[in-house]
Amino acid sequence: MSAKITAIIIAKNEEATLEYCIKTLSWVDKILVIDNGSEDKTSKIAEDLGATVIHFAHSAFDRLRNEAMLHVNTEWLFYIDADERVTPTLAKEILVHIETGGSQVMAMKRKNICYGKEFKHGGWQEDEVTRVFHQDVLKKWQGKVHESPEYEGKKFLLHSPLIHLTHRNTIQGLTKTISWTPIEAELLYKSNLPRVTFFTILRKGLMEFIRRGILQKGYKDGMPGIIEALVQAVNKILIYIQVWEFQQTPTLPDQYRKHEIEIAKLWETENPTKLKAGR
Repeated sequence: MSAKITAIIIAKNEEATLEYCIKTLSWVDKILVIDNGSEDKTSKIAEDLGATVIHFAHSAFDRLRNEAMLHVNTEWLFYIDADERVTPTLAKEILVHIETGGSQVMAMKRKNICYGKEFKHGGWQEDEVTRVFHQDVLKKWQGKVHESPEYEGKKFLLHSPLIHLTHRNTIQGLTKTISWTPIEAELLYKSNLPRVTFFTILRKGLMEFIRRGILQKGYKDGMPGIIEALVQAVNKILIYIQVWEFQQTPTLPDQYRKHEIEIAKLWETENPTKLKAGR
């Protein structure tokens, strides 16, 4: 293997953030971008900055990360998202552990910046991600939405955090919600979840807000923390509404197909063009 470490970025329509991410990766030997069906300048920006781009579109996040593994020929892999940033201190710490061989798997805390503010409550303070692996120990990623790595050996928790510049605005958050909530809803539906009722939806949303905003003290992060707790509650509500959709019998597509057939039959029996022709 010719180089020591490859940084892997899974990206879709990340033209606004990708350049800043790549500029914090000058310490790696190679940068690989898996373009998940972008419709903007994501690929061009990556190539202009010296990254290798692989076009591979898939709805499951584990499939995207596993695909990336197939294109890496270095001893080490470092997975990073386009909205994450490496500090010089974190880069040095990773490189030191690679040189000393102290650990073959490395995890790090994430410092989450939501709505422009660092979140220290609401569950965000417990955010830990495992992202650095030696090729020999990483087996695969598993999980369509909340994917996690399967590896051999013990992980080492680094001291320096990874900066996560997320939830920049409501529209960005809704865009991400649209991409992942249908997958989670389908997984819940296939798990033979009890029939979803109005009270199920209401309870799930309310409990998520209470958990994030009150029990985990999201309110201590001020108005951004309260808004984020509400957003997570809405996400939970949307998931269970979509589970309800899956549970409908006949299915919603079949119900709409029935309406289309009924309207078509009306045109067969009451076509106004026939009346016009008979004048």
